[in-house]
Amino acid sequence: MGLMLCPADDDVASPDTSWSYHGFHLFRQWLAQAEGIALPEMAGFGGKRAWSSITTTLEPLLNHPDDDGDLAPAQCAAMLPRLEELAVERPQAADDSDLQRRRIDDTRQLINVMKYCVDKGVPLVFC
Repeated sequence: MGLMLCPADDDVASPDTSWSYHGFHLFRQWLAQAEGIALPEMAGFGGKRAWSSITTTLEPLLNHPDDDGDLAPAQCAAMLPRLEELAVERPQAADDSDLQRRRIDDTRQLINVMKYCVDKGVPLVFC
């Protein structure tokens, strides 16, 4: 079982992206770390820190149920610039290069789906 993020347009040819639940959790941890957030400290992830105490355009993605609900096109549009910054490959230590490439590829796939949602004016669905 896994998680898929896709446009709410009922078009089977629309782009989508998917992870295992554990893989999505690791992806969100990577995004949170890039934003200076320790995800395990946050409410909903085992901690008590309120999401209102942090400022990041990625909050709607980071603080979202894994398999229910959606993100509005405007939320996707607001997150795209930061995701695009994160999708730029940077030199990493040799032992991190495969993992870093995987996270960047995941980010690029998510960007592709979010751009489609913005262009079509449809929500991004978590299912």
